Amino acid sequence: MGASRPNILFIMTDDHASHAMSCYGSRINQTPNLDRIANGGIRFDNCFCTNSICTPSRATILTGTYNHVNGVTTLDTPMDNTLLTFPKLLQEGGYQTAIFGKWHLGIGPAHCPTGFDDWAVLPGQGRYHNPEFIFKGPDGGTWQTVQGYATDIITDMSLDWLRARDSERPFCLLCHHKAPHRPWYSDEKHAAMYLNEEIAEPDTLYDTYENRASAAAAAEMRVGPHMDSTDLKCEVPKELPEMALRKWAYQRYIKDYLRVVASVDDNVGRLLDYLRDAGLEENTVVIYTSDQGFFLGDHGWYDKRFMYEESLRMPFVLRYPREVTPGSSNSDIVLNVDFAPLFLDLAGISIPESFQGRSFRQLLQGSAPADWREAMYYRYWMHKAHHNVYAHYGIRTRRHKLIYYYADALGQAGTIDETYEPEWELFDLLEDPRELRSVYHDPAYTGVRSRLTAELHRLQAEVGDIRYHKDKD
Repeated sequence: MGASRPNILFIMTDDHASHAMSCYGSRINQTPNLDRIANGGIRFDNCFCTNSICTPSRATILTGTYNHVNGVTTLDTPMDNTLLTFPKLLQEGGYQTAIFGKWHLGIGPAHCPTGFDDWAVLPGQGRYHNPEFIFKGPDGGTWQTVQGYATDIITDMSLDWLRARDSERPFCLLCHHKAPHRPWYSDEKHAAMYLNEEIAEPDTLYDTYENRASAAAAAEMRVGPHMDSTDLKCEVPKELPEMALRKWAYQRYIKDYLRVVASVDDNVGRLLDYLRDAGLEENTVVIYTSDQGFFLGDHGWYDKRFMYEESLRMPFVLRYPREVTPGSSNSDIVLNVDFAPLFLDLAGISIPESFQGRSFRQLLQGSAPADWREAMYYRYWMHKAHHNVYAHYGIRTRRHKLIYYYADALGQAGTIDETYEPEWELFDLLEDPRELRSVYHDPAYTGVRSRLTAELHRLQAEVGDIRYHKDKD
């Protein structure tokens, strides 16, 4: 049985944008070990999250459902650990299961990991250095400080578990890194990287937020002005004009970010080397992804939340020699809600009807079903909290993106109860890939706007979400 069903190694980071991976054509860094997965398998170029923030995305990945269904809409809505998840189904199907690293779905008996034979997770965001972990145990687990650097420790735990597993049974291991989440503390090994280099600036670093809805200008996550001394590892020279401050802060921010990515890459290499040396490469599905994208100075921002491309797009590379042609790529739209069905499909386990995603195994094999999706639905619920990003939902097709900022907390936990007049944005991604000019009010796009609005409402009905009451055509 162990030889016929594949092992699954699911490696996920926090806030790692695909444009900081060389297999995605990064201009700013190299990721040779992540590239080993892509070069030995398939790279998905249009993998998107359905809610670009950590806790909701993680719940969607585990449950195969949208956030209005699993109830995890914001950072302040922990996941009920009695929900059906793909690790529970794999465990019931004979898989050995474990998770080490970031959980971020709540702590305590009602929210700690379930469906895992073993686990050790960070409480909340966790620390980079000498982090506390919660180890599997009664009453929600046992807390203990572990000496070292979080990325190394999580990899050590993963390798220890792999070495001690039952080699006669298949495994599913979730290795979830904290990095490269804010505040980007490097380990000693990578601390001197980029010291004497200038990192290329993104084209939109000096964005002035014109020609879009007011939500873009209102967001409080600009590189420099909205950063603090912890982010930049020094006092922020607030006396600088904003564009000069953005330029100065970008170099400090991006170098720290890339240093913690480099540590992730090294540690992914350790896991890949173990699979190779143990003779497990052929029968192990290896996935590398992140819980959402991230702004790397794009639009002058850090963080995520928006439906704009850099935040919406997730990296997703997968290696499985038994089914995937090395060095392949795919441009079909896949979503984080699809991950759970894919893993069950690969393991030969029935996909529950309650799962809203769809297995994309056929895409791994180089063809797409005739009825594969041409559009995806997105919703960000955490109105104004943390970075003043307005609540919104929208639709993305291969060419266009329609966003509706309903700008209302709607009673969601962890939000700020202030409302604003709703606004729309429409982007033509072929003509305007950087999303700098909304064409929602352009008469030339009247037909496109109408078609996308109808499709948005169709997708909302399909997934069972509720159309906001101020949303009028």
